[in-house]
Amino acid sequence: MKQDIIPFSRLYLDALRLHLAGTSRLNSKLALELGGRAVNLGIETLELAKIHVQALKSLKTSPRNMDGTRRAGIFFTKVNDFVQESHRAKGRSKVHLSKIMASLRQRTEELATSNHKLKQGVARRKTMEVAFEKRGHYHNKRLEESIELQSRLRLLTHQVLAAQEDERNKISHELQDEIAQTLLGINVRLLSLNKQNKNDGSGLKSNIANTRKLVAKSVKSVQVVARRLGRS
Repeated sequence: MKQDIIPFSRLYLDALRLHLAGTSRLNSKLALELGGRAVNLGIETLELAKIHVQALKSLKTSPRNMDGTRRAGIFFTKVNDFVQESHRAKGRSKVHLSKIMASLRQRTEELATSNHKLKQGVARRKTMEVAFEKRGHYHNKRLEESIELQSRLRLLTHQVLAAQEDERNKISHELQDEIAQTLLGINVRLLSLNKQNKNDGSGLKSNIANTRKLVAKSVKSVQVVARRLGRS
């Protein structure tokens, strides 16, 4: 840094000499150029003031020379104004940068929060999808079981109806056989009564009583079979 200041001090000396040797009008372009160099070198106001005083000594500007002192002061002020403005601009930039960084941090936190909520939402959605899928499998399984149960129930109903029909057919055949036998017995008895009535009437009453028993038995058999058909 000190090695860089030495060339700058010489340049400042030459510029100040040129300014003091010229008209009373300030060479603003030259002052701004020096200010820019000072900013680039990181020269602060105090360091610039030391360079200015050293330049005045080199130029042997007497404090009694009010006009020269005043013009030299104007030159210094112009150069220093650029330095000060640069520092103020840097300060504003730092403040602005701080605000930007604060806003960035806030935005980052908001994004992190949103991302966290998004991940939670995705996790909840996946959980719900898994739950729905499980429920779907459960309902499908229950539906399949219900269909199978209905199929078994239809088969069982068919088997019961078939068994009932078989039982009715069996009872019907038994009833037909028993009634036929009973009627045959009655017919035989009637024929016997007819013969006895022609030959001898002494056993007529006994045969009639036996015939009545056969009729009663036939009626009872019909009733029994009818009840069996009713239960089936």
